[in-house]
This record gives sequence, structure tokens and C-alpha cells, in this order.
Amino acid sequence: MHTTVANGSGTCRFCSSPLQHTFVDLGMSPLCESYLRRDELNQMEPFYPLHVFVCEKCFLVQLQEYVSPDHIFSEYAYFSSFADTWLQHCRQYTEQMLDRLALNAQSLVVEIASNDGYLLQYFVQKQIPVLGIEPAANVAKVAVEKAVPTLVQFFGARVASELARENRQADLLIGNNVLAQVPDLCDFVAGMKILLKPRGVLTLEFPHLLQLMQGNQFDTIYHEHFSYFSFLTAEKIFGAHGLVLFDVEELPTHGGSLRVFGRHQQDSSKPVTARVTDLRAREEAAGLTSLESYACFAEQVKNTKRELLQCLIRAKQEGKSIAGYGAPGKGNTLLNYCGIGRDFLDYTVDRNSYKQGKFTPGTHIPIFPPQKIYETRPDYLLILPWNLKNEIMQQMAQIREWGGKFIVPIPTAAVCA
Repeated sequence: MHTTVANGSGTCRFCSSPLQHTFVDLGMSPLCESYLRRDELNQMEPFYPLHVFVCEKCFLVQLQEYVSPDHIFSEYAYFSSFADTWLQHCRQYTEQMLDRLALNAQSLVVEIASNDGYLLQYFVQKQIPVLGIEPAANVAKVAVEKAVPTLVQFFGARVASELARENRQADLLIGNNVLAQVPDLCDFVAGMKILLKPRGVLTLEFPHLLQLMQGNQFDTIYHEHFSYFSFLTAEKIFGAHGLVLFDVEELPTHGGSLRVFGRHQQDSSKPVTARVTDLRAREEAAGLTSLESYACFAEQVKNTKRELLQCLIRAKQEGKSIAGYGAPGKGNTLLNYCGIGRDFLDYTVDRNSYKQGKFTPGTHIPIFPPQKIYETRPDYLLILPWNLKNEIMQQMAQIREWGGKFIVPIPTAAVCA
């Protein structure tokens, strides 16, 4: 196991043990959502370490907090509503919760990090009272336009206590893809405990560490994601705050996520399901309670980098043109770690107009609307949001007319005709 020198590696954000074991070191990288305007290209750009540690006591995989959440999330370039498959996922979740929890006009559904109202809009359509809590004012504004009342705040115990005092506790408390983005985990989970009604249910979705390791998904590591969770570790964290994870679903989203269901310890009306016992056993069998399993990941990542670069070098040596599809956060980790710039990619495209006309952080690849692909007819399209590869290959099927092919970088570089 690679042990780092003790200086500056900090302590675990959950159990405060010293962090001395490297999970993976992806070198230096800029903030993955800090897209540049043309007039910023010649200015100095801050890069921060993407050095991930694993705690030897609770096995929480984590990055240190190099940048404050205020700096990352107060004006944010990620709008959830641009992915069709994600919206479909949210519609299905809404139906499932209405059915499972018998929510009605007297209930309150609260979502933490509610983004542009992408999920709560479906509860609003069903006449269920909602409240969004979202720190990015530019994104919250879009939610309010969709009739989703939104509090522009970072969530924690203080905000939760204020809402509880106003009698605004949640029957259903939602946190999708936010747990990883919280530097002060204990304050956040304590807040969930306060905001949840005595018989309420919380659900959280987060990328599953086991899937990240088995699927080689190193590009889902970036500064905005402070922590990476196994079910076993998540269970410890919630348990320490008097919350029981009583059910779990395994989802295909974001390369493989968990949706956990939590309740107060005192609420015996929701027994722990067999799915929980089964997943616990599988994580233990996969070695997630031993440091050795975490040590193998770094070597796997280096191999993936070499294979992807060989694939791109081969294409360029044959005189082929390559464009990117998408400018997601994960793509920026991949491009910076692998050193893929304008020497490989002529440009990338994105459906999000906020990113169009800007340049990718660190690698300075220009971002255009998707139409650009039909104008320049590249030989290869490198799919950066590979978790949406099926949706993208369907949308861009036309490239096959000129013999264009897709490159999917993860879990290992593959060319798809």
C-alpha cells in the first residue's frame, strides 16, 4: 500500500483518523466546472491536487478540501435538466415515492441541492408541496421560474434548525448527488436528522464506490466531489447521527449509483430489507473492509490512461480527425489527467448553451453546439459523458453516414462503429 508522508495529508472528514493511504493520485487539475472565456485563456489558471486518500479506520475515500464550496457552487455551470435520461429517471422516482409513501397535499417534500428544479417540478405537477434548497443563485432562479420554491442556502444543521422551528420538517427529504459534494459531512447529516419528521423518509443517491473501482471510473473524481462512498461507510456515517439506512437500490445512473433510504432509529415501522444485508455482504466480499483492495486501483487507472492515449495517437498518425462530445466535469478530469488537448481533439460540443463559446479548463479545447459535428464531419467522436453513451450514440447516429466512429474511454478505451 502506498503510504504518503504525513505532512499535509490531513485527517478523515468523518472519523478524524490521520489520512496516510493513497487511493489514487491524478496529479494537478483545475476545477472541473471552471470553463474559460476567450479573454481568460492567457491568464493564470489555478490547479489543485487531485490526490485521493482512503481512511484506514472507516474506509471513507476522500479528497482534501482545497477549495471552499462557496467558491465552487455559488455560481454553477451544471444544470441537471440537459440530460433526457436523467429527467426520465426523476419522473420514475416521483411516481415510486408517491406510491410508496402515500404523499398528499398535506405532505412536504424537501430536496437539498435542488439545482434547477429538475426533480421537484414533478412533485409540483402532482400538487405535492415542495421546498428546494440550492446554494447556486443562478441555478435556483431557473427553479423558481418552474414554480419550485427555493431557498438559496448551503444546507447544514443551522438551516435545518431554522426550518424545523418554522414547522417545515420533511415527510420526504431528498439529496441526489450532493453527499459527495459536502466537505463538512457531520454537519450535513446532522441537518438531515433535524429536518426529517419523526416518521419521515430520506433518500440519497450517490455514485457507488464499488462501481467506481470495478468500472475504473477515475474520471468521476474531481474537486467538487470531496468523498466517495461504499454502502458500509455511508451506513456508519448515518448511524453515528441516529439514522438507519433501511433499504437500498442499485441504479445505473452516473456509471452506477446507490439510492439509500433512511429513517430515524426510533421509527420501527420500516424494517431493514434483505437488499441491505445482501449489499453489505457483497461489499465485504469485494474487500471494501481491507486496505489492500484500495491499493490496486491506482495501477488500473494508469493502464487506462496509456490505452486511451495509444488509441488516440494511432488515429492521429493515420491522419484522422477527432472531436469530443460533451464537456462534463468528468471529461475535464479525464482530459487533464491524460494530457489530451488540442493536439488530439479539434473541439468538443455540448447541448448546454452556458458552456458553448467557452473553453475546457486546463486543456483549453473550444466548446461548440452539437451542430458543429455535422459541419466538420470528424472521423471519431470521443464520448466524454460515457455514462450517457447509449443516448449520445443514438442522438449522433448520423456520423455513421460518413464512416464516423465513437470512442468510449471508460472502463477501457473502445472504438464503436
